Amino acid sequence: MTRDRARRRESTVRVLFTVSSWPTQYAAMVPLGWALQAAGHEVRVLCAPGQAAAVGRAGLVPVPVLGGMEEVLRLRLQYHAEAVAGIWPYPWLPPHPLTGERVDRLDAFDTARFEREIAPELADSAARSFDAAVAYARDWGPGLVLHDPGSLEGLLVAKLLEVPSALCLWGPASPHDPDHMRIVPTDHSGAFPRYGLGTFDLSMIERVVDPNPPSLKVPVEAERLPVRYVPYNGAGHAPAWTARPPEGRRVCVTWSTALSTVSGPDSYLLPRIVAALDGLDTEVVLTATARDVAALGDVPASVRVVENLPLASVLPGCDAVVHHGGSGSALTALWAGVPQFIATFAAEQQVTGERVAATGAALHVPGHLADEATIRGGVERLIEDDAHRAAAARLREEVAEAPSPAALAAELVASATGG
Repeated sequence: MTRDRARRRESTVRVLFTVSSWPTQYAAMVPLGWALQAAGHEVRVLCAPGQAAAVGRAGLVPVPVLGGMEEVLRLRLQYHAEAVAGIWPYPWLPPHPLTGERVDRLDAFDTARFEREIAPELADSAARSFDAAVAYARDWGPGLVLHDPGSLEGLLVAKLLEVPSALCLWGPASPHDPDHMRIVPTDHSGAFPRYGLGTFDLSMIERVVDPNPPSLKVPVEAERLPVRYVPYNGAGHAPAWTARPPEGRRVCVTWSTALSTVSGPDSYLLPRIVAALDGLDTEVVLTATARDVAALGDVPASVRVVENLPLASVLPGCDAVVHHGGSGSALTALWAGVPQFIATFAAEQQVTGERVAATGAALHVPGHLADEATIRGGVERLIEDDAHRAAAARLREEVAEAPSPAALAAELVASATGG
C-alpha cells in the first residue's frame, strides 16, 4: 500500500447508526448517513430485520441484527396503561396491546398474564438485541456511533468501546421533555448494568443532533448539535406534474400508515379530511398507501390521489398541508415553508403539533375534536391568513440557516479522529 493510500485509509472513519423498529423514524438520519458516505466514510445501520429493506432503499447498508420490543407493541402497552390510570384522553379505548383489535373494556387485556408469560420473553429478546449490537461493534470497530431515542444499543456500544456518540432526534419531541411529553429511552433488559455501565439515565447522553429550527424551542440537556433538516420521505417517485406550478390553490393531505395500529381505527381521519375539503375550490393532493386508497373508495374530482409520493416533491407548490403530527411531515412542511393543519392522537405528535402551532406556522387540534367543520375552517384560515404564511416562511429560513449534514458530518468525524 502506498503512503498516500495508507493516509486516506487512516482518515476513513467507520460510523455505526442504530435505529428503532418504527417504520419511519430512521428517515431523519438518512441525509447525515449520505453526507458521511459522500465524504468517504464507512456507514452501517444496525436495525431490526423488518427495517432492512427500507434502510437499503435509502442507500445505506443495513445490518439487521436488532430485536427487542417492537415500537407498535410498546406504544399499545403505554396507551393501555394510560387508560387504566384514567389519563387516556380519547372517548374510545385503546386497542388490545397484543392483537391491535378494538376492545370494549380494559380487562380484555390480561396484564398479569402478560407480565408473567410474555414480558420475560420480551426482556430476553431485548437482551439479545444489545448482545448482537455489542458483538457486531466489537468485530467491526466503529469510531463513531449515532443512535435515535428508541435505540439505546448505540449508546451502550459507544460507552463500551469508548468512542464518541450522539443521539439523533427525529423531530420536535425530545427525551428531555417533561415526563408526560417525552420520548422515553428505556433499558428494558438491564443491559447497561449487565455490561458494567450502571443503570441507564439520560445524563449518559452527552450530545444531541437536533434537526429542529430554533423557534420550536426543543429542550436538550446535552451538547446540542444543530443540523439542517433535509427531507427524506422514503423511496417514492415524483410525477412530472409536481415540477409545474399549480393553476390554483393546492392543499396536500398526508396521514400516518401506522397510526391506527396503535391508536385505534377511530384515529383514521382520511375520509373525514377529504369530505371536509370538498368544495373549497382547491386542488387536494392526497398522498396515501395502496391500502389507504382502497379504504377511501370514491373521492371528489378535486382530489388527486397519489401513492408513495415523497412530500418534499409536492409541498413547495402547496398553500397548506393537513397531517397527523408525524415528525417527518411537520419538518418537511417547515423546510418547504408551508402552513400546517395538524390533528394529533399520540403524545409525541401532540408535542409536535403544539410546538409548531406556537410559532404561528400551524394550527393544532386534538384528533378526536377534528370534525369536518373544524378541519375545513382551519384550512381556510391557513390559506387566507397572511400571518400563518409569514410564520411558515420564517421557519423555512431558520431551517435553511442551520449547518448542512455535510458540515455536521465533518464536525462529528473531527470529534472521532481528534482533528
